[in-house]
This record gives sequence, C-alpha cells and structure tokens, in this order.
Amino acid sequence: MNRIFEIAPSILSADFARLGEEIEAIEAGGATVLHFDVMDGRFVPNITVGLPVLKSVRKFTKMTIDCHLMIVEPSRYAVEFVKAGANMVSVHVEADVHLQRTLTAIREAGGKAGVAINPGTPLSSLEEALPYSDFILLMSVNPGFGGQKFIPTSVDKLRRLRQMIDERGLETRIEIDGGIDASNINKIVSSGAEIIVAGSAIFGKGTPAESVKELIEAGKDWT
Repeated sequence: MNRIFEIAPSILSADFARLGEEIEAIEAGGATVLHFDVMDGRFVPNITVGLPVLKSVRKFTKMTIDCHLMIVEPSRYAVEFVKAGANMVSVHVEADVHLQRTLTAIREAGGKAGVAINPGTPLSSLEEALPYSDFILLMSVNPGFGGQKFIPTSVDKLRRLRQMIDERGLETRIEIDGGIDASNINKIVSSGAEIIVAGSAIFGKGTPAESVKELIEAGKDWT
C-alpha cells in the first residue's frame, strides 16, 4: 500500500544567487510544492524573505507555493501573501490570537489555510481551528533555522494528529517540516504525513533533482 505524498523543498536552503535554476531542478526531480519560509526576527530569531521575493518566484514557476509565516501578527500579512501568489499560507497557533478569523480570510482570498504548530505546543490547541484548516503544518524541529535534527517524539505527535483529523471526518492534510531525509521519510509518511518539507536534504548534497528523486523513492512502499 502506498500513501500519496508530495515533496516540498524549502528554498531556505537553496542558493539564492541561483534560485531560478534551483527551482527548475527540484521541479525536474518531481517536487510539486515549493516551501517558502517567512521569518521576521521576532517570532523566530532569523530573518528571511518576504513579499517581493514571493512575487518574483510566482512569475517564474507554476508550482504550488506554500508560505509558512513564522511572524508575529500574521493576520496583518496572511492575505497579502495570497495576493502575491501563494497557494497555501500557514500561520502559527502560538502567534495568532484570532486564528479562526485569519484562516477564514486566507480561504476567502483564494488560498489554502494552514495552522503551524511548534514541537512544544500540545495538539489540543488545534481542536477549534481544525474545521477552518485545509492543512496542519507540524514542526518536527523548533522553527527559525535550517539543518536541524528531527525531534523523534514528532512521530508519535504526527500519529495522534492523524487520528484527531480522521476521527472528526475532516479532509485536513498534514504537512511536516524539520530534519526529514531519506533515513526517516518512510516512517513519517507511514505515520500520516502527506506533504514533506525538506531543505538541507535536497539542497545540501548532490544535485537537487536527484535528491528529490531519492526522497520520493525512500518514501514509497510504506507498511
């Protein structure tokens, strides 16, 4: 039995001087989602890219663009990212005090609405938001930097999230981000994840196209 899953390379680990080439390479390798990490230096300690880069990337590719907003006050900017070309936008449950309103606004703007959740945050915080969510982004590292090691307890959390969604009869998808590579992707897919974010495992070694293919192959035929 195979679970259908997608690879979402994170451009956080790409070579920005060759970003267009890097995007072409991952698409050639079979990636279908482009993960876009937005950090503000406040919610997380790092600062990355924003709306101008997204607008440029949107003109360059037809891939699904998935924006993960690691920012304070995400409700101020979530819809702007949809307008700039994002197909998916996730905001952190820890950062948004009006989560239902933000998720609804993302949907009304034409995007898929997601909730991101940190490793130390209990799944119970998602219960009221699930009906308004198209996907949940489960962080398997603490957000803010690429190249971190996968937190092993994330597997159990992933399984419990899968059960929570299935028991409610929802179609909410599960995305997972942090420390995923060919050594653990099979277990992650088998535990219920459907969108697999990877950064250094794709851009950190060999060619991006071959790295994507390696991940796809490693995630197949789970039991």
